[in-house]
Amino acid sequence: MSQKCDKMQLIDGKATAKAIKEEIGVEVNKLVQSGHRPPHLAAILVGHDGGSETYVAYKIKDCEEVGFRSTLIRFEDDVKEEVLLAKIRELNKDPDLDGFIVQLPLPDHIKEQEVIETINPAKDVDGFHPVNVGRTVIGLPSFVSATPFGIIELLKRYKIETSGKHCVVVGRSNIVGRPMSILMSQKSINATVTVAHSRTKDLEELCASADILIAALGAPGFIKGHMVKEGAVVIDVGTTRVPSSETKSGFRLKGDVIFDEVAHKCSFITPVPGGVGPMTRVSLLSNTLLAATRNIYS
Repeated sequence: MSQKCDKMQLIDGKATAKAIKEEIGVEVNKLVQSGHRPPHLAAILVGHDGGSETYVAYKIKDCEEVGFRSTLIRFEDDVKEEVLLAKIRELNKDPDLDGFIVQLPLPDHIKEQEVIETINPAKDVDGFHPVNVGRTVIGLPSFVSATPFGIIELLKRYKIETSGKHCVVVGRSNIVGRPMSILMSQKSINATVTVAHSRTKDLEELCASADILIAALGAPGFIKGHMVKEGAVVIDVGTTRVPSSETKSGFRLKGDVIFDEVAHKCSFITPVPGGVGPMTRVSLLSNTLLAATRNIYS
């Protein structure tokens, strides 16, 4: 029978991201002092989705904090797909630009996958291009998508034991679930990984068997107390905006895990907000620095 966890440690993504930003800032200073220009990140924003506006504003602010140059390129939501693709091809060839992102989601008339595949893999700092995904799968240097990159960094910096542990990833998206499962099974991590999803049988029992549970469904409050075993490490990737009368914005972020039911059972747990979210943002900076220094594609 499992024992009650003596001490729960909160994984502070905000503090960790701040430390990584400081490290990146030092590297940028070294680059500039050696005669290089600062790393340059561009973001393409289509339309006026509230969440996307907020995320892009944060990304530009992050660039300023570490000494990157940033460029925001805006299109209205009725932009033709060929116009957007032409801009991407232009950025692909721009020698003064190290990396760029196209903020998702896109309007329905634009094929998301077509956009992703048009981006030069060497500038794909979101890590969504099939070339980068494929390189990640076989263990070659690549731009890893930001959220999995950030989670791995948290596990390493908190010295959380992963070798031989059973990791259950709930969710199979191309942005989080699938790459997360690949990274956790690589030789540097050595976890035994199960990917669960909406069609998984006995899902609650499976979650309760996990030493490391990564919840990436986008379903607020899905993971409840009885689905987590004593001493487990719980990583909550969920960041669903729900209405709230208690905040100035009129909404708050809610995770996939019911924190109050689960936290006392855990050895480590990420909060929402302040857990995975800040690490996703700082991982984009890390990828841009890698692009600027040609550490992935020479």
